Amino acid sequence: MINVLKQGLLGIVCTMLFSSISVAADLPGKGVKVHSMHSPISEEKFQTVIINEALKALGYDVLPIDEVAYAVIYQTISQNKTSKDIYYTSVNWTPLHDAMFEKAGGEKEMYRKGTYVSGCAQGYLIDKKTAEKYNIKYINDLKDPKIAKLFDSNNDGKADLAGCNPGWGCEKVIEFQLDAFGLRDTIKHNQGEYSAIIAETIARYKQGKPILYYTWTPYWVSGILVPGKDTVWLQVTKSAHPITKDTALSNGQNYGFNVNAMKIVANGDVATQNPVVAKLFEVATLNINDISAENMLISKGENSEEDIVRHAQSWIKGHEKIFQGWINEAKKAAK
Repeated sequence: MINVLKQGLLGIVCTMLFSSISVAADLPGKGVKVHSMHSPISEEKFQTVIINEALKALGYDVLPIDEVAYAVIYQTISQNKTSKDIYYTSVNWTPLHDAMFEKAGGEKEMYRKGTYVSGCAQGYLIDKKTAEKYNIKYINDLKDPKIAKLFDSNNDGKADLAGCNPGWGCEKVIEFQLDAFGLRDTIKHNQGEYSAIIAETIARYKQGKPILYYTWTPYWVSGILVPGKDTVWLQVTKSAHPITKDTALSNGQNYGFNVNAMKIVANGDVATQNPVVAKLFEVATLNINDISAENMLISKGENSEEDIVRHAQSWIKGHEKIFQGWINEAKKAAK
């Protein structure tokens, strides 16, 4: 009786073992490493972790995320065009990063298909109270020294613009427009650590002082300084952009920046060497409002890597049908 029981248990264990081996063998990512990258901005980790979790579900060996400058990201991806490993970023801002992307070889060296996140706005904002009191509608209005002086926080006679970090791409647009609109003499573009600069801006607003800043969506700032309630977007009187030339929207409004999309960029031969990954990168989409909501959690102190991974896993659990849909579509591309 005991021998029969032992044999039965052995049979069950063997069946489970072979079953797990079979499942592992069926996963297309077995033995392939993944190198994911985003900039040192914590608010880009959430969307990267979600894609990494999808890659893990497909059996890929996902390494820790590398946080490096955008230019380095594109160079690294391009230089590994023929690698069997996966090199990718989920935060290719289009068209903002087009110059960096093309400089690294563009679509001749890298794979980019599909749109991960759409509707990413950028531009200049001021507090609503000052906008209404002085009828300020355009960034060009700050060419008037009297208007610019309203936003002077250090008494140098110039408006202080909470601006964009060097290397992000947006700083080149701002610098271009300061020249194009003749604003050099009246606006100072403050650059450095954006999170510190915008924290000072928010503090000034809470003190009832006028503020001028650049920001983008998805990001937590617009959840605190709410456009239409606390602040207003400034427009430009004409398009002036170093990359796209035309920034006008279909409704005639013009905020100086194109509405961007975030796309996934990977090493160029991924479609032939890892078609499952290529399909995943093509079909995955993430709602911009979900990113903004997660970014707000970061702003409230849930900013550790463990926190952000938990946010991503919570999103996956709450959007299981969507997430599994990506996995199923990707598996269909297996050879």
